[in-house]
Amino acid sequence: MENPVINTLLTRRSIRKYRPNPVEPELLDLILKAGTYAPTGRGSQSPTIVAVANPEDRQAVQELNCAARGGSGDPYYGAPTILLVFADPCRHTGVEDAVCVLSAMMVAAHALGAASCWIHGEHEMFQLPEGKALLRKWGLPEDLRGVGSLAVGYAACPPPQAPPRREGYVVKV
Repeated sequence: MENPVINTLLTRRSIRKYRPNPVEPELLDLILKAGTYAPTGRGSQSPTIVAVANPEDRQAVQELNCAARGGSGDPYYGAPTILLVFADPCRHTGVEDAVCVLSAMMVAAHALGAASCWIHGEHEMFQLPEGKALLRKWGLPEDLRGVGSLAVGYAACPPPQAPPRREGYVVKV
């Protein structure tokens, strides 16, 4: 059976090399919109998405990730846009809700011909004073919990092949 949604899910891969040209605003808006339709506990729509495209803030986020994780270089693989997702710390399902948002945006990006890669470290990043300062700069509460981010852009490399699924991944009872 051929199904475009299933095909999109089965063919999406994390991309770790991007062209410098950003995703067109209309496509980025659709990716973001898909994130806002992700399931959330009790329909709370509790996560917050921050689309970082301007070079100054992108550089600040890149440096913050390196500071929090002890790395160097560009942890976002040169992607022109970074989508940060935050959980509401007052929501019991806040982290799970944010994960659904990230997943929905990855699938949407792939469906629209763009590429993405989940980048981790936001929890640590936005606990740092520099992270709190960025939240303030963006007019957001300092107590938001960073959950994850997506590097988003157009692939500058072919997608990797999916490895075979591991034995025992699914158990039917």
